[in-house]
Amino acid sequence: MRFGMCNLSIVPVRLEPSHKSEMITELLFGELFEIQEKENDWIKVRLINDNYQGWIDANQYMPLYNETYEKLTDFGSTITLDLVQVLINETKNYMIPVVLGSSLPFVANNTFYIDDQKYSFDGNVRSSKEEVNGEKIVENAFMYLDAPYLWGGRSPFGIDCSGLVQMSYKLSGIKLLRDAGQQATQGTTVNFLSEATPGNIAFFDDEEGNIIHVGIIIPKGKIIHSSGRVRIDKLDHEGIYNEKLKKYTHKLRLIKKII
Repeated sequence: MRFGMCNLSIVPVRLEPSHKSEMITELLFGELFEIQEKENDWIKVRLINDNYQGWIDANQYMPLYNETYEKLTDFGSTITLDLVQVLINETKNYMIPVVLGSSLPFVANNTFYIDDQKYSFDGNVRSSKEEVNGEKIVENAFMYLDAPYLWGGRSPFGIDCSGLVQMSYKLSGIKLLRDAGQQATQGTTVNFLSEATPGNIAFFDDEEGNIIHVGIIIPKGKIIHSSGRVRIDKLDHEGIYNEKLKKYTHKLRLIKKII
């Protein structure tokens, strides 16, 4: 089978086929991928949501028939809105805890099927087809407030800067690429900070001009971003100012509007 779905809470995606290798991103329940190659107990995958590529343990996914995969991509998903939600696999009689931003396919009356397996749940969800605005993106981002920074993370239990931005938009059904440098290629440029609105994305660079950080602009001249933890700091035309450290921590490079 060429396709698969994450059927566990969170699955690490690694740079190389080894548990010792760097985690570069995470798969959340319900997210889809294409299988590119296999090496021992590992498979190399291309994530459908953002085209990111990496390796996952071959024991940590559900293979999908092509017909099921096509139905999943056509139908879209319902997104979980609770920090943690419990799914019940009624076919095999066990529970799966899933985190904020997981994808539930084919939902009707709080149940869904994947191939021959029936799942049920009780919790808050949002259709990926609902209307969205900048204020809703900010609201989404606040759900991750104080989550610890984790390189490659995409959950309330650990998330990096671009993961925060990607997930804040995913919660409203908008697809963004994975890394900050990739996200900087999307949307339209906002020329001045004074013209920015809540939900716009601010990018920051290093001395060589490489995009190394990203966050979401919120009201009152502030930004929410993941740096040590998901935090709120002041933002001006120079960059992010950390009041506790009494210094600028990131240099503003670019602002983008996605919606």
